[in-house]
Amino acid sequence: MSPNKSILLLIFVCCCSFASYSQYTDVINSNRPGVSRSAFSVGTNVAQLEVGPYFVNEKRTPSPAYEVSGLGVDFAARYGLLWEQLELNIEGTFQGDKKKFESDFATEEKRGNFKFLAVGAKYLVYDPYKNAEEKKPNLYSWKANQRFDWKSLIPAVSVYVGANYDTPDNPYITPGVEGFSPKVMIATQHNFTSGFVFVVNLIKDRIGTEQSDFQYILTLTRSISPKWVLFIETQGIKSDFYADNLFRGGGAFLLSKNFQLDTAITLNMKDTPSVFNATIGASYRLDFHRDKEINNGNSRKDIIKRSSGKSKNTKNNTNSTAPKRRQKKSIDF
Repeated sequence: MSPNKSILLLIFVCCCSFASYSQYTDVINSNRPGVSRSAFSVGTNVAQLEVGPYFVNEKRTPSPAYEVSGLGVDFAARYGLLWEQLELNIEGTFQGDKKKFESDFATEEKRGNFKFLAVGAKYLVYDPYKNAEEKKPNLYSWKANQRFDWKSLIPAVSVYVGANYDTPDNPYITPGVEGFSPKVMIATQHNFTSGFVFVVNLIKDRIGTEQSDFQYILTLTRSISPKWVLFIETQGIKSDFYADNLFRGGGAFLLSKNFQLDTAITLNMKDTPSVFNATIGASYRLDFHRDKEINNGNSRKDIIKRSSGKSKNTKNNTNSTAPKRRQKKSIDF
């Protein structure tokens, strides 16, 4: 790997970032700029669009040597449906590039297609933070406040089930792989009391095809201010045709509670091929979420109902047969 890439990687490894850790939040909960998926959904009746154009450059030194340069876009549409735990989503990556071989740099191959396109559903099966009491500081013990919270080692867990769609003759896919193929994922999320959030994704992709692969994604995040966030991430890919370890880092800026801007770079540490990817992106939320109303008997309707009932009872008591006043008997002398 080149010195410039090493410097950039070192800078991002020294950083950390923030991730949202509740079902519905007051501000947007985006998976960008990393590629890992949070264990939590966007919340019921929330629609969210995440998109990020990127520049890519790949160089392979061993034979057959080649160079790839081009542009692409990552995108995802997410929607919370029916329950807080459920999220439906469609996501993918479209790339267009030029591939030149060392044997004949005068000849180039122009390519363009989806590197992946998937639709699926994610469901939160376990939430350790549900109904948990907020931890309050101990006013009498500094040591107690600094003590590690062992409960934070219990992660939230969600499962994802979906399907890929690969078009025929896709230059980014193994020849012969086309149509629909299953995709499954387990996502876990730890929310540590120090503010760090750790997300793990375990993915089995294109199950039953010639390009079935296993991926793991580890993401460490933490906020540095209410507006700015940073993150680091590693992604491993293993299949019969391709293996890689990618390192990713970047940050995001919260422009408003429903709008986020972000940027990131991706590097690896090999030359079969070497990878450099730079991206900028944005996430936007359409928030139609409404909290469920809790009927505690103090609504305006309930008060009016009780008042009407009280007035009616008072009227009925007035017209009811009341004990008659005893008349004073006359006394004869």
